[in-house]
Amino acid sequence: MNGTLVNDFFAGVESRRNAWPAGRADLHWHLLFDTTAVHQKLVEPYRAITHRPGLAPVAAPWLHCTVLHAGPVAEYREQQIADIVERVAKECADVAAFDLTFDRPGVGSVAVECAARPGEPARRLWEITARVDAEATGGRHPLVPAVYYPHVSLAYGTAGDVRADRRELKRALSDHPGEPVVLRADRLCLVAQSHDRRHITWTPIAEVALQ
Repeated sequence: MNGTLVNDFFAGVESRRNAWPAGRADLHWHLLFDTTAVHQKLVEPYRAITHRPGLAPVAAPWLHCTVLHAGPVAEYREQQIADIVERVAKECADVAAFDLTFDRPGVGSVAVECAARPGEPARRLWEITARVDAEATGGRHPLVPAVYYPHVSLAYGTAGDVRADRRELKRALSDHPGEPVVLRADRLCLVAQSHDRRHITWTPIAEVALQ
């Protein structure tokens, strides 16, 4: 693959060792934010960047900061999911809500994304959810991501004859106004998430409030 192009994000998740095929609902833990703030501060300001051929922009209701990609929903019993939520809530009882500062977008190999800081409080949630899931399932599912850093994706690379050019996107971003954005992380959300090779959507399952 030409290193100057944005690769197809969805082909990557479908072909990796722990594949996530289109249409299959997997459990995901997310940090989700106020939709109005997300639209005003991240989605709309970068519309000229994200709405380009070869990219699938993420609408505000679906913008998310992934904490953990767990296993397929079908591999969990209903009571098992309830127990996982209860254990995560118990371990998060003393976890305070925190602010995440999302930097201006950067162009990665498969997405236009905003890295966030500080990483430590979000990483703590990754560690909690990963440990609880592993203990509940006997470690049946691989750790995804294996190395955690908080971020949101504003647009994903897609398949097709036209691919987004990373150099052109970086050039456009260099001339585009914008400042870091602060969003409040005050809830940890469990969802049943799937994709259709272009968009990611989910059905909410549970929320754990951060104090």
